[in-house]
Amino acid sequence: MILVFWIGIRAARRDPEKRERRRRLNVHRHGRLGDALITEIDGPLVYYSYSVQGVQYSASQDVAALRDKLPENLGRLVGSANLKYSVKNPANSILVCEEWSGFGVVSRQSSVVSQWPAVNGRLTSDN
Repeated sequence: MILVFWIGIRAARRDPEKRERRRRLNVHRHGRLGDALITEIDGPLVYYSYSVQGVQYSASQDVAALRDKLPENLGRLVGSANLKYSVKNPANSILVCEEWSGFGVVSRQSSVVSQWPAVNGRLTSDN
Protein backbone atom coordinates (compact mmCIF):
# COMPACT_ATOMS: atom_id res chain seq x y z
CA MET A 1 0.00 0.00 0.00
CA ILE A 2 2.73 2.45 0.93
CA LEU A 3 4.69 1.45 -2.15
CA VAL A 4 1.73 2.26 -4.42
CA PHE A 5 1.32 5.65 -2.73
CA TRP A 6 5.05 6.41 -3.13
CA ILE A 7 4.99 5.40 -6.82
CA GLY A 8 1.95 7.63 -7.38
CA ILE A 9 3.68 10.63 -5.83
CA ARG A 10 6.85 10.03 -7.87
CA ALA A 11 4.83 9.77 -11.09
CA ALA A 12 3.05 13.06 -10.33
CA ARG A 13 6.37 14.80 -9.79
CA ARG A 14 7.63 13.61 -13.17
CA ASP A 15 4.77 15.25 -15.08
CA PRO A 16 6.59 18.02 -17.02
CA GLU A 17 3.55 20.34 -17.20
CA LYS A 18 3.08 20.19 -13.42
CA ARG A 19 6.79 20.74 -12.79
CA GLU A 20 6.81 23.78 -15.09
CA ARG A 21 3.69 25.21 -13.43
CA ARG A 22 5.28 24.77 -9.98
CA ARG A 23 8.47 26.47 -11.23
CA ARG A 24 6.54 29.45 -12.64
CA LEU A 25 4.51 29.90 -9.44
CA ASN A 26 7.61 29.59 -7.25
CA VAL A 27 9.44 32.28 -9.26
CA HIS A 28 6.33 34.47 -9.11
CA ARG A 29 5.86 34.13 -5.34
CA HIS A 30 9.53 34.37 -4.30
CA GLY A 31 11.22 36.18 -7.18
CA ARG A 32 12.25 39.76 -7.79
CA LEU A 33 10.92 42.11 -10.43
CA GLY A 34 13.08 43.26 -13.30
CA ASP A 35 12.90 44.76 -16.78
CA ALA A 36 13.02 42.64 -19.91
CA LEU A 37 13.19 43.26 -23.64
CA ILE A 38 11.09 40.86 -25.69
CA THR A 39 13.10 40.30 -28.85
CA GLU A 40 11.15 37.67 -30.78
CA ILE A 41 8.04 35.52 -30.75
CA ASP A 42 8.10 32.18 -32.57
CA GLY A 43 4.90 30.17 -32.14
CA PRO A 44 4.34 29.65 -28.42
CA LEU A 45 7.91 30.71 -27.52
CA VAL A 46 8.65 34.24 -26.34
CA TYR A 47 12.34 35.16 -26.47
CA TYR A 48 13.62 37.91 -24.18
CA SER A 49 16.74 39.36 -22.62
CA TYR A 50 17.42 41.05 -19.30
CA SER A 51 20.24 42.07 -17.01
CA VAL A 52 20.75 41.31 -13.30
CA GLN A 53 23.68 42.90 -11.45
CA GLY A 54 25.54 43.54 -14.70
CA VAL A 55 25.09 40.02 -16.07
CA GLN A 56 23.15 39.79 -19.34
CA TYR A 57 20.71 36.87 -19.74
CA SER A 58 18.83 35.62 -22.80
CA ALA A 59 15.89 33.30 -22.21
CA SER A 60 12.64 32.03 -23.65
CA GLN A 61 9.33 30.98 -22.18
CA ASP A 62 6.77 28.62 -23.69
CA VAL A 63 3.45 30.42 -23.17
CA ALA A 64 1.20 27.80 -24.83
CA ALA A 65 -0.41 26.87 -21.50
CA LEU A 66 -1.01 30.55 -20.67
CA ARG A 67 -2.77 31.74 -23.85
CA ASP A 68 -5.72 33.10 -21.81
CA LYS A 69 -3.31 35.60 -20.20
CA LEU A 70 -2.09 36.94 -23.57
CA PRO A 71 -3.51 38.94 -26.46
CA GLU A 72 -4.55 37.08 -29.61
CA ASN A 73 -1.79 38.79 -31.62
CA LEU A 74 1.41 37.89 -29.76
CA GLY A 75 3.46 40.11 -32.09
CA ARG A 76 2.20 43.14 -30.18
CA LEU A 77 4.17 41.99 -27.14
CA VAL A 78 7.59 42.64 -28.72
CA GLY A 79 9.30 45.42 -26.76
CA SER A 80 9.56 46.25 -23.07
CA ALA A 81 8.04 44.06 -20.36
CA ASN A 82 8.48 43.15 -16.72
CA LEU A 83 9.82 39.83 -15.55
CA LYS A 84 10.36 37.97 -12.32
CA TYR A 85 13.55 36.06 -11.60
CA SER A 86 14.81 33.81 -8.85
CA VAL A 87 17.10 35.51 -6.35
CA LYS A 88 19.13 32.31 -5.94
CA ASN A 89 19.35 31.66 -9.70
CA PRO A 90 18.74 34.78 -11.84
CA ALA A 91 18.71 32.63 -15.00
CA ASN A 92 15.41 31.17 -13.72
CA SER A 93 12.89 33.77 -14.89
CA ILE A 94 9.33 34.21 -16.16
CA LEU A 95 7.36 36.80 -18.12
CA VAL A 96 3.94 35.39 -17.25
CA CYS A 97 2.38 32.75 -15.01
CA GLU A 98 -1.07 31.70 -13.82
CA GLU A 99 -1.21 34.51 -11.21
CA TRP A 100 0.84 37.33 -12.78
CA SER A 101 1.80 38.90 -16.09
CA GLY A 102 4.69 41.21 -16.91
CA PHE A 103 3.01 42.42 -20.09
CA GLY A 104 0.95 45.22 -18.50
CA VAL A 105 -2.76 45.66 -19.15
CA VAL A 106 -3.84 43.24 -21.87
CA SER A 107 -7.17 43.51 -23.66
CA ARG A 108 -7.92 40.25 -25.49
CA GLN A 109 -10.66 41.89 -27.57
CA SER A 110 -8.47 44.56 -29.14
CA SER A 111 -5.10 42.92 -28.44
CA VAL A 112 -3.83 46.19 -26.97
CA VAL A 113 -1.03 46.16 -24.43
CA SER A 114 -0.50 49.21 -22.25
CA GLN A 115 1.74 49.98 -19.30
CA TRP A 116 -0.53 52.86 -18.23
CA PRO A 117 -2.60 52.32 -15.09
CA ALA A 118 -6.36 52.06 -15.36
CA VAL A 119 -8.37 54.71 -13.49
CA ASN A 120 -12.15 54.35 -13.32
CA GLY A 121 -12.02 51.79 -16.12
CA ARG A 122 -10.09 54.11 -18.46
CA LEU A 123 -6.42 53.98 -19.36
CA THR A 124 -4.57 57.14 -18.49
CA SER A 125 -1.00 58.40 -18.57
CA ASP A 126 -1.63 61.02 -15.87
CA ASN A 127 -0.52 58.71 -13.03
